[in-house]
Amino acid sequence: MTTETCNMPQRLKELGIAIIIPTYNNGKTIGRVVDDVWQYCHDIFVVNDGCTDNTQEVLAARPFIKVITHEQNMGKGVGLRNGLNAAREAGFRYAITIDSDGQHFAYDIPTFVEEIEKTPDALLVGARNLTADNMPGKNTFANKFSNFWFKLETGIKMDDTQSGYRLYPLNKIGSMKHYTAKYEFELEILVFSAWNGVPVRNIPIHVYYPPEGERVSHFRPLQDFTRISLVNTVLVLMAALWIWPRNFFRKLTWSNIKESTNKLINSNVGNKEFTLSVMLGIFMGIIPIWGYQIICTIFMAQVLRLNKVISVIFSNISIPPMIPFILFGSYVTGCKVLGAPVEMSYQNISFENITQVLVQYLVGSVIFATICSIIAGILTYIILLIARKSKRNK
Repeated sequence: MTTETCNMPQRLKELGIAIIIPTYNNGKTIGRVVDDVWQYCHDIFVVNDGCTDNTQEVLAARPFIKVITHEQNMGKGVGLRNGLNAAREAGFRYAITIDSDGQHFAYDIPTFVEEIEKTPDALLVGARNLTADNMPGKNTFANKFSNFWFKLETGIKMDDTQSGYRLYPLNKIGSMKHYTAKYEFELEILVFSAWNGVPVRNIPIHVYYPPEGERVSHFRPLQDFTRISLVNTVLVLMAALWIWPRNFFRKLTWSNIKESTNKLINSNVGNKEFTLSVMLGIFMGIIPIWGYQIICTIFMAQVLRLNKVISVIFSNISIPPMIPFILFGSYVTGCKVLGAPVEMSYQNISFENITQVLVQYLVGSVIFATICSIIAGILTYIILLIARKSKRNK
């Protein structure tokens, strides 16, 4: 054991760092994981999540750790949440979580320590080498899938959002409410932390995946992947309806508006491309694909070879304050086009009436989006001609 390793427990104690190890039926590996971690930290919380193997005996043989026991299996999310709460209530500032299946190495703990000293109160996620030997193909796909959704939900690019080897700033996440119980908890807490202004970043770690025959995993591909996908759908909707508009209005100052407008007008994008990009953004922002405007807008801008940034900016016309006007305008347009009266009866609600209103809205939304897009395009082109001509004449 090196001098640095010998001094590490005291260093973690001074920083207020505890280790949390959730475990479920990993009796073959949990003992070694605890012993390895003990070399670096003497404040260890192990969450026995209703284990039915020999885990309880293995933990009982190590009286120096604090054990939180669930009488029945409640899921990794609950185990992590209870472990984080216990560490915070015990007065710790940070908690490093590490899996109990042996895939993580305790010798990466100093890396977390060094990074948190540079950026206090950040949430650090260990980034695995996804090209490493024995890395399961489904893990690589799932991680890339998760990284994509995380960036869409938060605007933050990360190389690994699924790693369970993390450092949590307990005081920063303590007031957050959480709703999931299993693997998706790690996604939820990561997104919520980013939304609440907690710095979130990756640090490199080592990982070991045993051969297929020796690998123990409680991840159920169909059920857990479906549940994670549903959580991502909800998070995207929350981002579209609340987080993006909130961030937009926080930055909506006269100086920022003036600066952004000048940057757009003075950009190297030609008048035609600029105008068509605005028209695409307005159209995509009005048609009823809320929650997916950005990804659809980026895709269409790529296909049509238009400016993605400009298109995405103007697709945000569907911010909450504008939604009532967009809904009403779409509905009225649909009524006019289909020759129906502009009225909604609440006294005789039936499947037929609901279907009729829905059809009127859907038809009207496409036409209304087209009209607004054309008007926005005309105004944009005129403004660009005047503004850029004035600049050339100076």
